[in-house]
Amino acid sequence: MPAQHSSLVGNTKALTCPMGIVHLLEALFTCIAFSLAASKMGWWHANSMWCMFSWCFCFAVTLVGLLVESVGHQCRMPVSWKNFHITFTMYASLFTLSASVTYPFTEVRNEQYCLEHDYHVAATFFSCLACMAYSVEVTMIHTTPGKVTGFMATMPGMLKVVETFIACIIFAFIFNSMVYEWHGALKWCLAVYCICFILSLVVIVLCISECISWLPCASNKILSGYTLLAVLLYATATILWALYNFESKHRQPKWDRYYWDHTFCAWDKPIAIIVLTSINLVVYITDLVCSAHLIFSQA
Repeated sequence: MPAQHSSLVGNTKALTCPMGIVHLLEALFTCIAFSLAASKMGWWHANSMWCMFSWCFCFAVTLVGLLVESVGHQCRMPVSWKNFHITFTMYASLFTLSASVTYPFTEVRNEQYCLEHDYHVAATFFSCLACMAYSVEVTMIHTTPGKVTGFMATMPGMLKVVETFIACIIFAFIFNSMVYEWHGALKWCLAVYCICFILSLVVIVLCISECISWLPCASNKILSGYTLLAVLLYATATILWALYNFESKHRQPKWDRYYWDHTFCAWDKPIAIIVLTSINLVVYITDLVCSAHLIFSQA
């Protein structure tokens, strides 16, 4: 009987501790967000479907995480739970952030006042609360002693998540307009985005599956070398994308008709891509600096 009582107390503690309360709030806010959007059919646009996916995905994985931690089965999972936990939390904060920006832009901006308008505004509000809750969890992991135990909880690991997320947004802009098709230099830019995205994703998968030790030499040196390569590749992509999209002598004829759609004007997508490319270049440079600092601190 005492052992059973201790088990019950342990299960309850996973939900009543500060981290457990944050998890409950995350599940609650994402559940309310997608419920409000779905109740008034506010998800027919492609961007709104992305928001619905973000809320549903974050709710489902958060709920599964709560169940796993409440029964104490983290060690029985086929992945590194500490790396998986921080990786998902980082992605969830970015997913809900993008949904909080995209959903009002798609469903609220041009909508006249009606009952559906209130539901969409409320969904945006709870999406912002969910983003804040996931961001608080990331902060708690970094400020709580002993929580930063896996590579994905370090700054280079978290930056890998940001790099892949920004790359996905770049892909969405590129493939929606096929802006890269008319010149070989822009195809090189697309290749850069794909190569860096795949390599960063491979690093994340290796860390979550605890297979990083399979690398033939010191993992931190390999990761730093890859990050340096990514910085150089993204630097070329930033220059070429700006040169072949905004210089008049390189610009495609009848450029604005080719790119126009009902959501974006002719300049929006190329400008968004160059801004995101520049941001990701800064992220890779920061990643390189942090990786080099880890190498020198361990030497």
